[in-house]
Amino acid sequence: METVAAEPVTPSTPRPVRVPTMVQGWHRLTFLHWPVEPEKVAGLLPAGTRPDTLDGVTYVGLVPFLMRGTGFGPGPGLPYLGTFCETNVRLYSVDGQGRRAVVFRSLDATRLLPVLVGRLGFRLPYVWSAMRLRREGDVITYTCRRRRPAAESRAVVRIGAPVGEPSPLEHFLTARWGLHVTWHGRTAHLPNEHLPWPLHRAELLDLDDELVEAAGLPAMAGPPVSVLWSPGVKVRFGTLELLRPAR
Repeated sequence: METVAAEPVTPSTPRPVRVPTMVQGWHRLTFLHWPVEPEKVAGLLPAGTRPDTLDGVTYVGLVPFLMRGTGFGPGPGLPYLGTFCETNVRLYSVDGQGRRAVVFRSLDATRLLPVLVGRLGFRLPYVWSAMRLRREGDVITYTCRRRRPAAESRAVVRIGAPVGEPSPLEHFLTARWGLHVTWHGRTAHLPNEHLPWPLHRAELLDLDDELVEAAGLPAMAGPPVSVLWSPGVKVRFGTLELLRPAR
């Protein structure tokens, strides 16, 4: 496969969305990340992509949040059906054109209709689950209970001070301008755009998670190396593009 170097990590998208195909609001997110050796997850990525690395290391992310206003086209999104809790387990990828992206290993959501649309329309590994997000002062608790196959997750974090200038690692983990997904036997790239993340430091108070291992990933040893929180951003998605076949 012909490859080029990965594009620079930038706080804003290098590919502005001209015609939105979908809108979403990602709110009250916590980003939990663990390092992992690239060779341990390479086989879990779509064909034509490879693990994206920083200083030779790639990462596994566990990201619970509140989705608001999901809808098709330029919006506005749906206020009720488009609003639900979600938790995703994700990896980081780069394709032969150098585009950095996210690969979702699982996405748990509380609304059945978005789960069906995500699975059937975008071939994403959505699962219908019971979830709850509760905030008390600067402490926020996320709980998730997957129905089938059974798996649970509970994370409690304390929101800290705003991040003035994200570190290279924090940029690498959050400034992602698309996703890679297997689409009818081919790998596709779906771009997105939003304002730069408003990030806060966060302290992990408690974590009991089964979703990462249920996603086929190795058990994470020790606490996450990065814990961040964000009040959120509004997101626009572009047009799905199939990767060029390997030569």
